[in-house]
Order: sequence, then C-alpha cells, then structure tokens
Amino acid sequence: MEKVPSETVASPGNVVLTTIKKRWRAWLRALHRDVGYLAVGLTIIYAVSGLAINHIEDWDPNFKTYEKSYTIEPIDPALEDDAAVALALERLKVQGTPRSTYRAGDEVHLDFDSKRFVVIGDQVTEQGRSSRFFFRVANWLHYNRGKKAWTYVADVYAVLLLYLACSGLFMLKGKLGLRWRGALLVGLGAAVPIGYVVWSGGPDAANKQRAAPDAPSTSDERPDPP
Repeated sequence: MEKVPSETVASPGNVVLTTIKKRWRAWLRALHRDVGYLAVGLTIIYAVSGLAINHIEDWDPNFKTYEKSYTIEPIDPALEDDAAVALALERLKVQGTPRSTYRAGDEVHLDFDSKRFVVIGDQVTEQGRSSRFFFRVANWLHYNRGKKAWTYVADVYAVLLLYLACSGLFMLKGKLGLRWRGALLVGLGAAVPIGYVVWSGGPDAANKQRAAPDAPSTSDERPDPP
C-alpha cells in the first residue's frame, strides 16, 4: 500500500484555522442579524423617546392638556362650604378628595393632582392633563427611572449596539467594505459629532461665554473734563 506523504495530512489545528478563515464573515453576518432582531424593540423605544425628549421645549411628551365646558345643576349659594363641595363632587361625578377647594356663593373650585374644576352657577370649566401612554413609558425607560433593575437591561442593550457597530465594519470585504466605501462612510459619520463639538465650542462653551469680560467700548466720545 502506498503511503501518503506526511506533509499532505492536515492537522486538526490547520483544519480549524482554515474553516475560520473561510466562514468567519458568514458567522459574523449571522450573529449581526440575530443581535439586530434582538435589539429592535429597545431601539424603537430609545429612538422614539429620544426624538420626543429632543423637542421637549415645543411640547410635553408625557402629557397632553385639555379644557372642556359643560353644565350641571347649579349649587345652592345658601349651602355651607363643605356641603357645597360635596354636592359639586357628586354632580360632577368625580371621585377622590380634592387637593384644595374654594367656595364663594355659587362658585366652587376643586383642584386635583391632574385636573381642575371651576363651577360658576350651572357652568363648569374642566382643565386637566392626560397621559401620553407610550411616550410616558418610553421616556421613563429612557431616563432610567427604574434604577438598578433597568440599568442592567440598558447596559446589555449598549453592549449589543457596540457589537452591531463593530461587526458592521467587517461584514463586507473589498470596495464595499472597510477598505474604501466603508472607511469613507465611517469617517463621514465620525465627522458629524467632531465637527459639531468644534463648531459649538463643546461642553465648556457656555461657561466660557459667561466668564468672558464685557467687550471694551469702541466709542470715540470722550468724557467732558471736570
């Protein structure tokens, strides 16, 4: 029987290295895909709540306010204050104890934590706010109001995002990968925060502006001699 030359017999280590060299991009893409699916829910929550928080000066992302008017049977001005308040609560069909009340004749004010009633005669003005359920919950999570328990979830999510960012750099090879097009786009993406920091002056810009002395006067006028 003819013997096979020893140099043609691949060792287990060489087989493993050869397999890794051939398949590592495929494994990277598969894991990138699965991690992306896993992170979709959290990404939507953080992205939507981030957009809402960015424009908090223009609207309240947690609550929406309302005002409406309607009529009820008027409160008898001869009633005692406590009786008038109790009757107003009954006719308004409101449960709970008001935070504060005011009574003057046929006028009754009822203040609750999230709404306010003003009764004058048979006219009622109701003002209040109702929760924007999705935005309020998303913002609560974004701000990490859940403390320790949610901190661990947020840390895992941050690690997943780091993996998605880093693995995306090496998923493709050639001109479409990091060597040419990828490097160009990575540089462009990195230039956005760097450019903004340079343009805005960074986190200390406001402090430097407040600490700067007043600009010297350039007026040519001279004070009159004493």
